[in-house]
Formats: sequence, C-alpha cells, structure tokens
Amino acid sequence: MRIELESEGKCRMWRNLKPLACSAFAAVLMLQPAFASDRTISANVIDYFQPGSKATKFGKAEFIGGIELVSSDGSLGGWSALRLRPDQKHFVGVLDTGDWITGAIVRDTAGKLSTLSDVRISPILDKRGRVGNERWRVDSESVALRRGQVLVGFERAYRIDAYPDPGFETARPVGSLDMLINKKQLEANKSTETVVVAPASGPLKGSPVTIMEDSLNKDGNFLAAVLEGPRKGIFYVKKKSAYAVTDGAFLPNGDLLILERRFGLTMGIGMRMRRIKADTIKPGATVDGDVVLEADSGYQIDNMEGLEAFAAPDGSTHVLVVSDDNFSLLQRTLMLEFRLLQ
Repeated sequence: MRIELESEGKCRMWRNLKPLACSAFAAVLMLQPAFASDRTISANVIDYFQPGSKATKFGKAEFIGGIELVSSDGSLGGWSALRLRPDQKHFVGVLDTGDWITGAIVRDTAGKLSTLSDVRISPILDKRGRVGNERWRVDSESVALRRGQVLVGFERAYRIDAYPDPGFETARPVGSLDMLINKKQLEANKSTETVVVAPASGPLKGSPVTIMEDSLNKDGNFLAAVLEGPRKGIFYVKKKSAYAVTDGAFLPNGDLLILERRFGLTMGIGMRMRRIKADTIKPGATVDGDVVLEADSGYQIDNMEGLEAFAAPDGSTHVLVVSDDNFSLLQRTLMLEFRLLQ
C-alpha cells in the first residue's frame, strides 16, 4: 500500500514538472517503448537493529546487518517487494510506481550487506505494451518468481499478471491469474500486497498464493487464496491487532513467513513476522502462526513492505526485508537481514 504523502496530481516519476508539462509528458510516455535506466546507489551501513544496543537476538531472529539506500536522483522510493534469483545475489523487485527494479546485492568480506550494484529501473508494461501513467492502474505491490514467469500483483486495479522470464522488463504480460477472491470484497489500496510461490515439494505443489493486505472476511480476517494445485481455494489469515499483511515468503522447510506492518500517526510504525505451517493452508481454513519478530519505532525499521527468505551457505535460513519510503524526506529505504533461530 502506498501511504499518500504527496499530491496525486504529480507525475509518478517526474515530480518536479509543472502540472501542464507533467500531463503532456505523461501522454508522450504512453506512446514510448519500455526503457531501463541504470541507477547509482549509495548505502549507509546499519550495524545494530536497536540503536544504542549491541544486542543481535530479537524474538526468534538474529540481526545480521542492514543498509539504508539512497539513489542519486531520488527514484528509488516506493520499493514494495523483491525476490532473489537462485544465486542469492541478483534480485527482481517492483516499485509501487509501476516499475521493475533489478540489481545485485553486494556484501562485505564478512558477508554482511554492503550496497547494491547494477540497479536498473524500468516501467512495467500493460497488456497493450504501453507504459501506464494512472497510478491506480500501475500500483504494483507484490512479485513472485516461478519457472518461466514473473508474477506481479497490482493493488488498486486488482489483478495478478504473468510476465515472461527472461524478458519481462520489455514484455507485455502473457496473461493474468484467476485471483479466486470476489473483487467486490476487496478494498482499494488494501488488496494484493502479497504474491508468493510455494515449493514444488510441499503440500501446495508449487502453487502461487496471494494474501490481501487488509481486505477482510466477515470474521475480520485477511482474505487469501491458493490459486492452483490440489489445495486451490480461498483461505483466511488471522488478523491480530492493527497490523496489515505486506508480503510473504516460503521458507526452505515449506513454512510460510508473512511480513506485517502498522503505520499511522496515532499507532506509530511497527513490523512483525509470523510463521505459518504450510500444511495448515487449505480451502476454508483460518491460519495463524507464531510471532518470529516484532519491532516498533525504537528499532531500525520504517514502512516495511517486502520480504524474501533463502537458505544461506551454512544451512541456516536468512530473511531480507525492505521498506517503502513513500518518496518522503522523513522516511528511509532500508534493507535488513535476519537469521531465523528456530
């Protein structure tokens, strides 16, 4: 979800243009083919998750390190989701401005996050092969990888589109997935925040799974769905307190880890991770899980929106989380890494 801190009348990438010039420029963009731009990224290393403390263990996770990311032209904001390639270095992500972000994670000699390299940002094309300029149509909030495809969830014009992989950066979608959930139940700016692909060897047999950010059933729980396979159907995720679901990732052992966020003037900011047993996910079920980590404004967090998990070389499970700075000078784009302890 984009937390609007700017006027909707501004161009999504060209915020310094006057309104008439902005509209004219957007019209030209609609006729242009996709483009990709390299970005120079600088990073400030975050050594401690809790300022003023050298503690590394928090709940059932251990903080490994983090970075605060800044782009030379201010275009890095709006980071909503990322997925790692098998080399655990290169990534594919989406910005909620309707753009792809790709690049590589750079680590220092100790293996901790250092910066990003080869960062490229390019517009996500619509089914006509055009660049969209209406924010409600291009609010890309989730991404997932499966063999031969990149899946992207759009939050306001409710849909999950499939793009060819390789070639997604310059391609139109090859189709859309049936979300199963009745769109009349979805709330604007609170829908397809999570799309993740289950392990082929687990009970969900490689199916895409989606969880709505804060669209709820009659019992007040998050709407979700397994979109294919033997357990295809709608299920629900237990809503607890003021948190909303912003992303998820299947762990190497098959469990589903979800990222939750609270963000508001009265409630402050918060981040929470919950671990859900994959075998409990089935049509009609309401699933819940243990809290792995919870943090508030006393920790190095921001508007945390993206999560990815992977098996590290030593066999442990690591988790990356990224934040959306809403293009605000008061917020930060963060990438944090944790090791799960259980």
